[in-house]
Formats: sequence, structure tokens, C-alpha cells
Amino acid sequence: MGAEAEVVLPVLEVQYFSKGTNLCEAIEDVAPDLSSPQGVVKTAQKNPDAGIESAVLQFVPSLRSGSFSDIGPRRYMEDEHIRIDDLSLHLGSLFTFPKPSAFYGVFDGHGGPEAAAYIRKNVMRLFFEDVNFPQTPEADEIFSEELENSVRESFQQADLALADDCTVSSSSGTTALTAMVFGRLLVVANAGDCRAVLCRKGQAIDMSQDHRPIYPSEQRRVEELGGYIDDGYLNGVLSVTRALGDWDMKLPRGSSSPLIAEPEFRQVVLTEDDEFLIIGCDGIWDVMSSQDAVSLVRRGLRRHDDPEQCARDLVMEALRLNTFDNLTVIVVCFSPVDHGDPSPPRQQQRRLRCCSLSAEALCSLRSLLDASASP
Repeated sequence: MGAEAEVVLPVLEVQYFSKGTNLCEAIEDVAPDLSSPQGVVKTAQKNPDAGIESAVLQFVPSLRSGSFSDIGPRRYMEDEHIRIDDLSLHLGSLFTFPKPSAFYGVFDGHGGPEAAAYIRKNVMRLFFEDVNFPQTPEADEIFSEELENSVRESFQQADLALADDCTVSSSSGTTALTAMVFGRLLVVANAGDCRAVLCRKGQAIDMSQDHRPIYPSEQRRVEELGGYIDDGYLNGVLSVTRALGDWDMKLPRGSSSPLIAEPEFRQVVLTEDDEFLIIGCDGIWDVMSSQDAVSLVRRGLRRHDDPEQCARDLVMEALRLNTFDNLTVIVVCFSPVDHGDPSPPRQQQRRLRCCSLSAEALCSLRSLLDASASP
């Protein structure tokens, strides 16, 4: 179809800033440990002499992205996605955000395309207009906490909106993963089995956890709420434990359901070591590890520096590996376009090999040339 736009590394490879963390201090105190072979971000002791000059404070991401979708072997396309590299420009002067600002989302539908299509159609209203979205020019600790609260409310309101809309079947649902960038702050919210993966100096760092019934903490939560896991499926029906919609599994409304729309959050302060982010539906991750995907995109960016082509390459590779699902990928780069050396390449000069000829050989060569030149 047309382009539109498991090996899991330890989460300790990134310092996540959760609710209540002093983001301002975190930005000053967190810098890449270049002596570490994996470039692990660690919390360092305060150094008043070097803190202001740290790479973290100097780095400002330059955002650009590309996306690609394909129906895969399925009969129907149930994926939707959104890609906005400049959120301030998109929403206009009514909103004030730290810059740069961006918003990305992947919505993987099931039980029909209605739920994912509804979320995509109404996503800007649900996430920015109908909630108390924080407005400030600085991504400080207060903004970080209010941002999580706002996005959490958006997920819950989107879930309720699906219950109220008569055009959406009660058996239709969708997973949802959103990624927002405000200044150097990257915030990922996930409900379901889409996945976001950060590339840091070539290493894959998972920015989300797949909410599947076999995930131990999700299995415990499900069982505590009276649900059960049957052959890897929630209540023998659904392959995820968090999703928007699916109201035939959540009714009666207001009751405690094993299937929830509550997102999990992960945050990170971007540095110059962070190269790009991959956001993909489970059709990618069913056949490819996070590190495999990062390595493929990194090779592609070094060849042509085109995130859209990288997204397409990921989809084509998943199809080659016989994925059985719809496919949607977004690749977000944190650096500007690499135009390379603007000067034209020099033509490689032929290297002439010098040799000396004896007088006898020179006379023979001259006679040969004279003979060939005569009629």
C-alpha cells in the first residue's frame, strides 16, 4: 500500500524521570558517561564548574520524521497514525509550548477499523483542546508533571468517547502510543503493544513496555481484577491488556475491568547521543527485535539520511520476515539533514606509471608507430 505518512535491552540504560522528579536538576545532573561502552546515562554528582557546559544543556533537537504504512497479509487496514514535527505551528498562537515541540502517535485497531479511525480523526481535540494541557515556554518539573496528568486524562477521555459514539462498535478497540517532544524532553505514553525505541549511540533503548497478557505485572493485575489469561489471551479473547474501546469487555461502565485504558509513561532528557526514535505497531515487533530495527534504520540514515525511506525499509523487512499483521512505522530524527560536503566530488585522476626505455627499445617503438601510421 502507499506510504503515509524479542530482545529487550535493560531499561537501566536510560534515566527515566517520573512524576515528582525535579526536571531542572535532572537536566543539570544528567550527562552521558562517555567512558561507558554503552553510553549509559547516569545520575552524576553536581559539578558547578562543568554543569552549565554539559552536552545536555547545549543540545537542542532538530526534529524531522517519516512514516510508512502497509496492509500486510490482512484483509483490512486497521492502523492509523499521526505525525506533527512542529506542534506550535500546527496549533497556532492559542498554545504556548517549549520549543521545539512535536507530537506523534500510532493507533493499532482490532475488532474493526472504527476505534482507531475515530481516535485519529479526533486526536488533536482529545489531547489538546478538551483537556487542561499545560502551557509554558519552559519544560521544567511542573510542566513535566502536568503533561503526564493531561495525557493520562486524554487517554481516559478518548476511551469514554468511544463508548459514547454510536458509529463505533462496542467490540472495536485500539492500542495507542503517543510520543511528545518539548525542548529536550521526550515523553512516551503507551497503552497496548505498540512500541517506541530510542537509538542512543547505536544502542536500542525501549521507551515503552508491551502490554501483553504474558507480561508478569500485567498478568497479576488482570488476575487481581477477576480476569484470566487463556493461551496468552486476556479472558481468552484479546492479545493485549490495555486498550481504548473494546467496551463489550469493559461493561458495565464504571466497573473495574481487567482491560484498562491507563497509559504507562517513560520520559528522558535528550542529549546529542540520542539519534532517532522508532514508533511502530506490533506487526513490526512480532518479527523484529528493538536492536534489529535500530540497526536497520541507522544503516539507512547513514546511506541516504531519509527517515521516510527508513520507515519503508522497516516495513519491507517485516514483510520479508513473514509478519502476519498490518504495519505502521514512524521514524523521528533528532538531528538536522546531513547535506554532506557541498563541493563537487573530485574526479579520480588516473595514475600514470613512469618507466624508462633503452635506446634500442625506443627505436623499435618509433619504427612500429611509423609503420602503423603509413597508409
